[in-house]
Parts: sequence; C-alpha cells; structure tokens
Amino acid sequence: MNKTVFINTVNFLVLVLFQVVLFNHINFLGYINPYIYILFIVFFPFDKDNRIFFILCCFLLGLCIDIFSDSGGVHAAACLVIGYLRPMMMRFVFGLSYDYYNIKIEKTHFGQRINYLLILILTHHLILFSLEIFSFAHIILILKKTVFSAIFTLILCLIFISLFSRRSS
Repeated sequence: MNKTVFINTVNFLVLVLFQVVLFNHINFLGYINPYIYILFIVFFPFDKDNRIFFILCCFLLGLCIDIFSDSGGVHAAACLVIGYLRPMMMRFVFGLSYDYYNIKIEKTHFGQRINYLLILILTHHLILFSLEIFSFAHIILILKKTVFSAIFTLILCLIFISLFSRRSS
C-alpha cells in the first residue's frame, strides 16, 4: 500500500512539473498544446473503494495545473469530469467484465489502449476548450483545438506509456 501511494505521489508531482515547465510552453501552430498530465488519471489504480479519493485526486491535479497556468479552473473541471466518467469509459472499451483491480493500460491490446486514451483525451479536451473559449460562435475553433491537441496528446501519451512499460518489464 505504501509503495503504491509513493508511486502515485511521484507520478502526480512529476506530471504536474513536466506540464507546467515544459508542455505548457509548447504551442504548435498557435492552437495545438499537449496535456500530458492526464496520464496520472490513466495510470491511477482504481477500485470501487477509493472512488471518492480518486475523484479528489483528479480535481487536485487539475487545480494544480490551473494554479500554475492561471487558467481559472478549466483544467480542474475537465479532470473532475474524466475522473468521474473513467469507469464508464473503461467498461465501454474493455467490456462489461473488466476487472477494476487487474487492468493495466500498458498490458492491454494496442487497439483497446488507443480507444481508451482517445475517448479519455477527447472528453478532457472538449470540456477544457469549451470552458476556456465559452462561446458557441467559436465552435469550429473549439473542435479544431480539441481534435488537433488530442492527436498530439495521444501520440505523446503512447510514447510515455511505451517508455514506462519497457522500464518496468
């Protein structure tokens, strides 16, 4: 238990640090930004008993990014929503009989991994950019930022997952 808490704390701190120091300063073509910090939500071990704690951690993750980015709570809201919807997304991608305790993203089939990450990232980005821009007049800009940033984030997430899985095997 203590090892898991330590690993999750280190993951939290490292991902927040990478996001605010490095990835927040990447602004490709003016609107494509990677949000790699959501890997914390992907890798967090989930079971039915700690769901409230997990949602609280998701909120704190987004709040930390908001504090350092001065973004007014949009990251906290997006993280809170995907933290809440994560079990439904997992059930949709991995099937009705997936086991909360044994699923590890790095050990899943590549197609399932892509689907799960894509659903999680697209949901996060759509909420994030909708709240950030907050105008129906700019729906094309919201969708463009969502799609292109999601593709960039997905590629980086897959690279990080492959690096972490190789290191641990």
